[in-house]
Amino acid sequence: MKVPFTVAAVLTSALAFTSLAATAPAASADSAPASTSAAQHIPFTDATVTADDDGSYRIVWKAPGAHEVAIHANGRVVARGGAEGEATVRGLPAADRQWFNLVPDRGAPLRLADRLIKLEGTVNFRDAGGYRTRDGQWVKMGEIYRSDALDKLTDADLAKLHRLGIGTDYDLRMKSERASAPDRVPAGATYVVADVLAGSATFTTMPTSEDAAVRMMVDSEKFMVSGDSARAAYGQVFAGIANDDARAVVFHCTAGKDRTGWSSAALLTALGVPRGTVMADYLASNDYRAAANQAALDHLTSEQAKIYKPLLDVRPEYLNSGFDEVQEKYGSFNSYLKQGLGIDAGDLRELKQDLLVG
Repeated sequence: MKVPFTVAAVLTSALAFTSLAATAPAASADSAPASTSAAQHIPFTDATVTADDDGSYRIVWKAPGAHEVAIHANGRVVARGGAEGEATVRGLPAADRQWFNLVPDRGAPLRLADRLIKLEGTVNFRDAGGYRTRDGQWVKMGEIYRSDALDKLTDADLAKLHRLGIGTDYDLRMKSERASAPDRVPAGATYVVADVLAGSATFTTMPTSEDAAVRMMVDSEKFMVSGDSARAAYGQVFAGIANDDARAVVFHCTAGKDRTGWSSAALLTALGVPRGTVMADYLASNDYRAAANQAALDHLTSEQAKIYKPLLDVRPEYLNSGFDEVQEKYGSFNSYLKQGLGIDAGDLRELKQDLLVG
C-alpha cells in the first residue's frame, strides 16, 4: 500500500512505537490520605488548572475538611471559595506559565498550573506532575515534562523553555529519527540519548489491516516493558531523574504518546499515582494530538485511514498490555523497577522525596 508523501514521515515514525488544546485529566485518589501532620498535609483530593484561549483560567478543587480556599496568583488573592468549588480568573498579565497557589484555611497549600506548555513547535509538551497519589501526596509540577519531537522548536520556544528551567533533555527516539529531525535544545540544557529501540529491527513493517495495526501497538507496548533496549533506556531516564538536582527535565519521542507515554505511566505509577489517573494522563495525548492526527488521516483514503488510525491513537488496551507484561514478566511493579530498570528501594525513596509534596 503506497502512503502519500505528505504523511509518510508521520506514519513511518508510527512504526517506531507510533512516534505521530485540551483539558488536562483531573487528579483523583483511590484511598484516604496517609497520616501526616496537619501542618504538612495537603487536604485537596482533586484540583486542576485549565487555561482557556481567551487568557482566562479555570480552577476547580475539592478540599474536604477545609472551610475556605483562597486562590493566589502573582502575589495576590484572585478568587475564594469553599471546600469544594471552581473559579474563573481573568485579567492576569501574560506569563511563560501562570502559577496558582490554592491555600486552604486548614492544611498545606497546593501549587498548580495548566498542564500544557504552549509552544510554536510542539503540540504535546506538558507537565507530568500535578497528580494526587493514593496516600494523599501530590506530584510536583514544574519538575518533569513529557513531549513530542523538539526539532521544530522556534527560538522563542527555546527561550521560553530556558526560562522554565529545562536542564536535561532525554531523547527516546531511534538513530534515524534523531538524524532526520535533530532536537533543538534550550541554552545550557544537557542532551541525553535514551534510545528505546536502539537499532532494533522490530516493528519496521507497515500493517496491512486494522487488526494488525492494533496488534502492533499492543506488541510495542509489551516491548517497552521487557525489551532489552527499552529497559536500558527507561532505566537511564529514571536514574537520571533520581540523581538530577538541577531539574526540570523533559523526556520525549516523536509524537510524545507511546515511548513517552510508557515513561510517564511508569514514573507516575512508581510515585504511587492511581492507575485510573495514570490512564487519563496517557489518553490525554488523543486530545492534545487530535488536530495533528486528523490532518494526517485527511491525506489518506478511507481504507488507509482505517488501518493507520490505530497507530496514531493511544488506547486503554495499549497501556494495559504494558501493565500486563509487567505482571507476567516481573510479578509486581516494584520488581519491574528493580529487576527491569535497576531502580532499587533507595532510588525509589529518593524519587518520592524529590517529586512528592504533602
